[in-house]
Amino acid sequence: MPRSAAPGTGSGTRAGTAPTAATPRTARAAAPARRGGAGGWKGPIPPGFRERGGMEPSLAGAAEGGGRFLAGEHQHVRYNPLRDDWVLVSAHRVKRPWQGQLEKPPPEDVPRWDPKNPLCPGATRANGEVNPKYEGTFVFPNDFPALQPDAPEPDDSDHPLFRAAPARGVCKVMCFHPWSDLTLPLMSLPEIRAVIDAWAELTTELGASYPWVQIFENKGAMMGCSNPHPHCQVWASSFLPNEAHLEDRTQRQHLSQHGVPMLLEYAEQEACRKERLVVENADWLVVVPYWATWPYQTLLLPRRHVCRLQDLSESEKDSLASIMQRLLIKYDNLFEVSFPYSMGWHGAPTGPYLEEDCRHWQLHAHYYPPLLRSATIRKFMVGYEMLAQAQRDLTPEQVRAAQRGWGTQGVVCQGCPWDQPLAVPVLCSAGS
Repeated sequence: MPRSAAPGTGSGTRAGTAPTAATPRTARAAAPARRGGAGGWKGPIPPGFRERGGMEPSLAGAAEGGGRFLAGEHQHVRYNPLRDDWVLVSAHRVKRPWQGQLEKPPPEDVPRWDPKNPLCPGATRANGEVNPKYEGTFVFPNDFPALQPDAPEPDDSDHPLFRAAPARGVCKVMCFHPWSDLTLPLMSLPEIRAVIDAWAELTTELGASYPWVQIFENKGAMMGCSNPHPHCQVWASSFLPNEAHLEDRTQRQHLSQHGVPMLLEYAEQEACRKERLVVENADWLVVVPYWATWPYQTLLLPRRHVCRLQDLSESEKDSLASIMQRLLIKYDNLFEVSFPYSMGWHGAPTGPYLEEDCRHWQLHAHYYPPLLRSATIRKFMVGYEMLAQAQRDLTPEQVRAAQRGWGTQGVVCQGCPWDQPLAVPVLCSAGS
């Protein structure tokens, strides 16, 4: 189990500072899930849907003689404007008994420092280099990079079905903290802010030469993380990856057609509707996207128009550290486990795109957690998802309401227990 004390103390607080929500594990009774509030389809049908043989979700129940459509009971498809594709929502399937694979819970005895751990301060890495005894963030070149800056170009193809193109880049690893037994939700706000500053610096540095800088974190062995030390990776590439290229097209098209950046408009809509809102503050909000594919997927969005990480103000970086900590504590509290996920930042392309008009872009972060029903049951993208289209067994509205902690509205107090560790009450100035 993650340690309940913040770094440097034995009680979960720091000398000279107020207690912070640094312990994710609590034993709380879950509130019953509420039925999703989203009804039938509202708004225009996206271009090409009928031509592709689609049926409007609002007509799905009527077409089967099922009476009034209920999103939490009846299957339907939802459109993802960011990817220009659809996800099948079959909320009734969550009732089926589970006889599939059960995952092992994550190890709870991670040592704070291990000389054999290549990410620890003072440890020797695979290439023989010795890490400095760092005390904050630490960035170094990936010892096994997927991209290298000097790779030769492939030969010309003799057939259009066998094309290849050059791929060059730089891969770096960034350690968040010198202690291996910490994760981001267990770190203090100043320590999380230091991570955000390092992200912005790397985006600026690598983005001066490369058109795409991908910051991503794989947390937990379930997501392929081979080292428990808190860290992320940063890959800069000479090309726009598929997801970046797709988001560039859809956001550009939306701005051209509607005169407002897609995700800026979406954030405003979600802030008003509050059906899928997980947590918010003055500068940011986190939602379970209307089109979410993974069970507890979330989308982190700024409230104002921001294209890139390096464009954030100092106060926005502070509030980003706060909302990240609160979101990740909620994740850990959901199933009382150090919640695995893959997350990554998407912002406007860099390199040559720095001189172009990128107003259609809105900075955002994706969180893709695999857990489905509990700490030991995960969602696999197989079968229909691989061969047809993405499918989910919970509506985003049900996910948002699955635990009462997902419904708190930006206030940390004794009346909002899922925003804080049970052992360290945090008093809200507004009272409880």
